[in-house]
Amino acid sequence: MREVVYLRPEELPRYYYNVLADLPFELDPPLDPQTRQSVKPEQLLRIFPEPLVEQEVSKDRFIPIPEPVLQEYALYRPTPLIRAHRLEEYLGTKTKIYFKYEGTSPTGSHKVNTALAQAFYNKLVGTKMLVTETGAGQWGSALSYAGKKFGLKVKVFMVKVSYEQKPFRKSLMKLFGGEAIPSPSTETEIGRSFPEDHPGSLGIAISEAIHTVLQTPNAKYALGSVLNHVLLHQTIIGLELKKQLELLNIQPDVIVACHGGGSNFGGTVLPFVPDVLSGKKLRIVAVEPESCPSLTNGQYTYDFGDTAGLTPLLKMYTLGKDFVPPAIHAGGLRYHGASPIVSKLYHEKLIEAVAVSQEKVFEAARLFATLEGIVPAPESAHAIAHVIDEAKLNENKTVIFTLSGHGYFDLNAYV
Repeated sequence: MREVVYLRPEELPRYYYNVLADLPFELDPPLDPQTRQSVKPEQLLRIFPEPLVEQEVSKDRFIPIPEPVLQEYALYRPTPLIRAHRLEEYLGTKTKIYFKYEGTSPTGSHKVNTALAQAFYNKLVGTKMLVTETGAGQWGSALSYAGKKFGLKVKVFMVKVSYEQKPFRKSLMKLFGGEAIPSPSTETEIGRSFPEDHPGSLGIAISEAIHTVLQTPNAKYALGSVLNHVLLHQTIIGLELKKQLELLNIQPDVIVACHGGGSNFGGTVLPFVPDVLSGKKLRIVAVEPESCPSLTNGQYTYDFGDTAGLTPLLKMYTLGKDFVPPAIHAGGLRYHGASPIVSKLYHEKLIEAVAVSQEKVFEAARLFATLEGIVPAPESAHAIAHVIDEAKLNENKTVIFTLSGHGYFDLNAYV
C-alpha cells in the first residue's frame, strides 16, 4: 500500500512565509538601468499592482492569504506527501525518499499557487487584463485558469519552440480563456526584430509581455517565477511539507527541487532556511539543466530580467540576457537568470546546486513513471535524477523532493 501523508483541509496554511524577515543579510536592491540607483517601489507600479509591489519589498515574516484565494486553494490543497517505496526498492537503498506532489492542481503544476494570488490582487485594484510569458506552458495555463476564476483577460507570449512542441498546453490556455501567442511574435516591435525562424527564449517573451502592458490601458504584467512575491506565494508548498514531516516525526537530511527561475525551488525550501541558519544538518539542493546552468555556470552580477532591457537590473546568477538556450523539453527551466533570493542563498553557500544532462533526466523520468505510476514533468525530473544519485550512496538518510507537476502534456518528449 502506498504511504501517503495528507493534511486535513483545516490544516491548510493561512499565511505565506517571507524569508526576508529571517535572513542575516540584505538582498542587493534592483537598480534603475539609467541611473544605477535603487528602484523605488512606485516605479514598479507601471507593471505591477500595488499589493504585489508591497509584498515584493515587505519584511513581514508572515503575510495573510486572502480568503478568496484560500477558497480556490481548497479545490486542490493541501497536496500529498508520498513515499517512493518502489523507487527505493528498485535502487536497493537504505535512503528513504519522499516527494511532495504538486501535480494535483487544476492545471497540473505548482504554478497555480501564485497565479491565483496574483489574479486576486490585480482584480482588487481594477486590472482588466494580465499579460505574461511562459516557457513550457505551465505558467501560461495556470494564469489563464486564475484569470478565469477572477474575471480577468489573459494574454500569454509563449516561447516559440515550446509553442510548437506542446500543443496541449495551448489548448489548456484556450479552455480557460487565455490567448497564447508564439514568441518572438509579430505583435510587438521587439518580436519583429528577431528572425522568423528564431526559437524564442523566456527573455524575449518577457520583453514582449512588458512592452504590451506599457501600451495597454488597465493591463498589468504577471510573472511566474524569479521575483520575491512569486516565491512568497509558493511557500505554501514548504509550509505544508513542514507540517507533514512533523506528523511523520521526520527531520529531512536533504531537500531537492528543480531550478529554473526559482519558484518551485524557493517555494519548497524557503520555509526550511531558518533551520539551516540555526545550524541543523540539512542540505538543500537546486537541480538545473546542463544546457541552461544559471547557478552552476552563471555570473553573480546585475543583469536585466529580459532580453530587451525593459526590467530593472537584478543582482542574480545569470548567463546573460541575450543567452538563448537549446530547445530542451524542460521549457520551464530555460531562463537565463535566477531569483535574487535563491541567488543570494547560493552565493552565501546556504544551498547547493548541480546541473544534469537531458539524457539523464529522461532516464530518471521513465524509471519513476514505471515504478511510481506518475509521469513527471520534464522540469521535475531534474530533481528525480539527482535524488537517484543521492539514494545510490546508500546512506541511512531521508531525501525529500518536489514533484512540481505531471508530464501528461509532455508525452511527446518521452517517445
